[in-house]
Amino acid sequence: MKNIVVIGSSNTDMVVKTSHLPIGGETVLGGDFFMNAGGKGANQAVAAARYGNRVVFVAKTGDDLFGRQVCEQMKQDGIITDYVFVDKEHPSGVALITIDKDAENCIVVASGANMYLSTDDIDHAAEEIRSADVVLMQLECPVKTVTYAARIAAQAGVPVILNPAPAPAEPLSAELMQNLYLITPNRSEASRISGIEVTDMESAQRAAKAIHAMGPRNVIITLGSKGSLIYDGETFMHIEALKVKAVDTTAAGDTYNGVLASVIAEGKTLFEAASEASIAGAISVTRMGAQPAAPTREEINEKKKQK
Repeated sequence: MKNIVVIGSSNTDMVVKTSHLPIGGETVLGGDFFMNAGGKGANQAVAAARYGNRVVFVAKTGDDLFGRQVCEQMKQDGIITDYVFVDKEHPSGVALITIDKDAENCIVVASGANMYLSTDDIDHAAEEIRSADVVLMQLECPVKTVTYAARIAAQAGVPVILNPAPAPAEPLSAELMQNLYLITPNRSEASRISGIEVTDMESAQRAAKAIHAMGPRNVIITLGSKGSLIYDGETFMHIEALKVKAVDTTAAGDTYNGVLASVIAEGKTLFEAASEASIAGAISVTRMGAQPAAPTREEINEKKKQK
């Protein structure tokens, strides 16, 4: 088993599934409600663990029921939660999610304790970071903390993957970008980071080149139903998306990134990793929920046989 450290957010998702997304001032009745574990960091940790590798999760929760449930649920997937720190002053993060009949969603997050994950917390997990095969992060915790963790990993020669979600409001620092082995924006995030609106494959290639020039060794832009585009500084590779009937796209990107990190940790090529991750993401959108939707390696292998 390879060692993966996932540093990021943990939220409790409160989900309403209804006919359409409400517009401003509108009340929509008749939705089904359910609640489950989420947060980009936690979702990605679960996806990486279900692929069959050792995962350490570094996060911060509140001293509340939601925070305690996070650790209990993650332990069921074999995830090491020794570095899930408890904040006595701020509540655990929550996300309010609405999903329409076409599986489109809108999400509002109250970050809570996630935004208090500190560089001191990272110091406590530093030995795990230095001994990891891959470190995976997102942007639902402070950028300062992400940058600090990336520095520790890069100095130890550990590949760092950044899923820059949600899209950064400010430009990411040169230090952070230069410490990345791989950055994995979606279409809108790539547009924000590069300054090039991604509308088709040609603009995606231009955006990937612009992002690569900022420092990351590799760029993967995920394009939803159009698949994903890989750029390693020399060559573009395109991976088609599987055609499936989507019921909930909430954690498709998180599933993709978790499996991507797990496969990269095993020493596979970017193309192999992205191909595997694409299948995992496709499986996830056919299921409701965030973490419950993440497939196992066996399920991914079974799907490959059906292609």
